Amino acid sequence: MTLEEIKRKLIDTIEMHKEEIYRIGDEILQNPERGYCEEKTSALVRREMEKWGIAYDYPYALTGVKGKLCGREASANVCIIGEMDALGCAGSPIADEKGIAHACGHNAQMAAMLGAAIAFAESGVMEHLDGDITFLAAPAEEFIDMEYRKSLKDSGKIAYYGGKQQLIAEGAFDDVDMAMMVHAQPNEPQEKLFVQGENLGFLAKSITFHGKAVHGSTPFDGVNALNAAALAILGVHANRETFREEEKIRIHPIITKGGDVVNSVPAEVCIDTYVRGISYEAIQKGNCAVERAAKGAADMVGAAVTFEDIPGYLPLKESKKLSEVFERNAAQLVGQENLVYGAEMTGSSDIGDLSSILPVIQPSVGGFIGALHEKEFHVAEKQTAYLLPAKIVAMTAAELLYHHAETAKQVKKSFEPKLTRDEYRNYLEGKV
Repeated sequence: MTLEEIKRKLIDTIEMHKEEIYRIGDEILQNPERGYCEEKTSALVRREMEKWGIAYDYPYALTGVKGKLCGREASANVCIIGEMDALGCAGSPIADEKGIAHACGHNAQMAAMLGAAIAFAESGVMEHLDGDITFLAAPAEEFIDMEYRKSLKDSGKIAYYGGKQQLIAEGAFDDVDMAMMVHAQPNEPQEKLFVQGENLGFLAKSITFHGKAVHGSTPFDGVNALNAAALAILGVHANRETFREEEKIRIHPIITKGGDVVNSVPAEVCIDTYVRGISYEAIQKGNCAVERAAKGAADMVGAAVTFEDIPGYLPLKESKKLSEVFERNAAQLVGQENLVYGAEMTGSSDIGDLSSILPVIQPSVGGFIGALHEKEFHVAEKQTAYLLPAKIVAMTAAELLYHHAETAKQVKKSFEPKLTRDEYRNYLEGKV
């Protein structure tokens, strides 16, 4: 069977099962779950994999599911990822009674991932491919609900807050050679693909100012921690002009505790912030500026300050070689004129962590209205949001594994990891 015949078989199989794929995407949409709580979604994934005869391992990272189909040779292992979690988005028409919604389009990712899985399982093309395909349902991409995740960590259920961080630590990617996932493109209802983009990385930071509480009528006897926090925020603002545009440093602090009672000088004031940047070095530069400002502010009023850093997500650095394979296949379906190159996404995702150790791509697809994480966000066109990415990732995986997986081997050869796995673990533990 030629490669083009394999691709046509995959596309036809997806079209044949499109109503089932729509049902999968809609069922997940109607049952949104927060990270590390994706019990219903995980059960759906396992049910579908059992239905289509896909062997799987469960659990990874509490709720994750890792399925695999094997080709005639084990020349390479290509991973297709879908993210399961939703997030709080009060007021969204697609939110449940708790205000949780798939306002980032993860239900579409899951529909695409499982759609591709159905295509490979049902079409019979694996016997013509020289490698394996892993279908990974990943938990907890959204970096939220930190109190809950801290409780999971304290009880030993997880070691890291981000889902892919935990998956990497548990060895879910140890046998994987490359990975891809298609994200929702906000404010784009049309049939377009956005490729060769970048995400920022970030560090999560908690700052606590320690003063001395006294009655509000005698403030001269105390040390006002709120004044120190206010000065620190101004100090951060004063540093913004020192950041270069290409570093894309973003710092957005909030005061999470401003004091205890109104008639007492605040003795403990807390700030949470993210420090984002286009590179690890940019993030560290922004972090140094924050700490300088906080220490200086504390000194100005005679307070003390302490810091707690939580490794957030690393910047996404896509594999150009892997992206080129995806682009070729996308162009076959939507035309070269509907590929948009270098679209900037200033948010962050744990797919960036994976890209530091493996060849990874995260293109994005149209078919959505509204901005990510906002109540207006919703699927505009299921054919584009659910089926199109399923077809393209299936075609891409087939091309990678065709003829002794020569294309996959070229992708592997071209990749230079930013970190070894040991270096990555050290990063998570704050040792670099």
